Amino acid sequence: MAKFVPVDTFDLVIYGGTGDLAMRKLLPAMFHRMRDGQISEDSRIIAVGRNALSTDAFREMTAQSLRHALRDGEFHASHWEEFQARLTYVQADALDHGAWGDLCQVLQGFEDRIRVVYLATAPTLFGPVATGFRTNNLLTDNMRIVLEKPLGHDSESARAINDEVGESFAENQIFRIDHYLGKETVQNLLALRFANSLFEPLWRRGAVDHVQITVAEDLGVGGRIDFYDQVGALRDMVQNHLMQLVCLVAMEAPTSLSHESVRDEKLKVLRSLRPITASDVKAHTVRGQYTSGAINSTAVTGYLEELESGESTTETFVALKLQIENWRWSGVPFYLRTGKRLKAKHSEIVVQFQHVPHSIFDEAKYDITPNRLLIRLQPDEGVNLSVMAKEPGPGGFDLRPVSLNLSFEETFGIQYPDSYERLLMEVLRGQPALFMRRDEVEAAWQWVDQLIAGWEETRQKVESYVAGSWGPTSSSLLLDRDGRNWYPEN
Repeated sequence: MAKFVPVDTFDLVIYGGTGDLAMRKLLPAMFHRMRDGQISEDSRIIAVGRNALSTDAFREMTAQSLRHALRDGEFHASHWEEFQARLTYVQADALDHGAWGDLCQVLQGFEDRIRVVYLATAPTLFGPVATGFRTNNLLTDNMRIVLEKPLGHDSESARAINDEVGESFAENQIFRIDHYLGKETVQNLLALRFANSLFEPLWRRGAVDHVQITVAEDLGVGGRIDFYDQVGALRDMVQNHLMQLVCLVAMEAPTSLSHESVRDEKLKVLRSLRPITASDVKAHTVRGQYTSGAINSTAVTGYLEELESGESTTETFVALKLQIENWRWSGVPFYLRTGKRLKAKHSEIVVQFQHVPHSIFDEAKYDITPNRLLIRLQPDEGVNLSVMAKEPGPGGFDLRPVSLNLSFEETFGIQYPDSYERLLMEVLRGQPALFMRRDEVEAAWQWVDQLIAGWEETRQKVESYVAGSWGPTSSSLLLDRDGRNWYPEN
């Protein structure tokens, strides 16, 4: 197991410090890293919010959140006493730069340490907060700023945000976060592909039949519904999470593991994506919206019932067929799907290999299943390779598919840190390889913008699907027309 290496002393300033992301992900992540000895005693976590709140009240709010977010037995009183000593709350309005006096006072005299500003806010505040740090003379030489997704709502707004943040921070100080890049299995894609000679000759057209990427959630929109209704599944999930997974699956070998080499290769994939325009949105895309149903025998309401207006054409599900126009992947389709209120929560990448070119076995008796590589991102991270094997015994020659299974938790004997834990440590170390470069974000938005324009031009229908299913029927037809099906089969 890799050792937990401590990071240098820091000040982590979290804008939106009392919000859902901070309470549910960021603060539990920092608690875990402190418990494992990666955070020094004099490091500070400074939550910033608009509400008048004392530090003691913020600490109590954090304690309640940690009890809910942590696994059984993880919230020890001794650890909490150690953690709460690092917590401070400061009231400040992101848009009123003249009223940042308390924040300036808290940060004064700590200019020599690492200073990280984490923007757990709406994207519209990214630029103003960055500007506020500049106008209040709070910028330091060893400073970073973290931008949460989605970065804007189209390519134009993404460029505007990048421009405004870039007026105060250099590109190497800007960390655009996508928490999927912090998942252990996602990082293992690089090891699987480029540390093993077994897969490289097969990782291409001629050997791979198609690739599937699924990011399924059984939860609904919840408290994000007002925001989500303006965004939808395409902007919320595909533009960032799924596009990054496509890049890691499809990229060429970088010259090294340096952050620029890796990100250069990802950018080439984004620029090789065939546009989906008005002429082919119907054949290559599916939009869906969940209705009432049941998940794990529990009744759930539909999307429109959760909206105050009761009316919306926002998609909560999207499925796509992508084509990458380069020598490695020409003619190999990539099928993507993501959605809310689906049958189960799981994220996975399926690399489906082609059938054997000629079977020596009696096809009437034996069903030779093509090899399949399944890369599980959640909930049980691991890798599974399906191969054909003879069933043991003297009773005759029988074939069946068997799995070569690698579960990271079982193999390495631990539960690996959450993706936010890893990414926060990478920010504090100043390592940007797991974060998105400006040109990556804007290239992904340019591709998505064309798809959205095609939907609008053709008035692409949003189909209903029952909560607890795998999405609209058209999602299955997307593959069925090509003689394929989603894994696992519906």
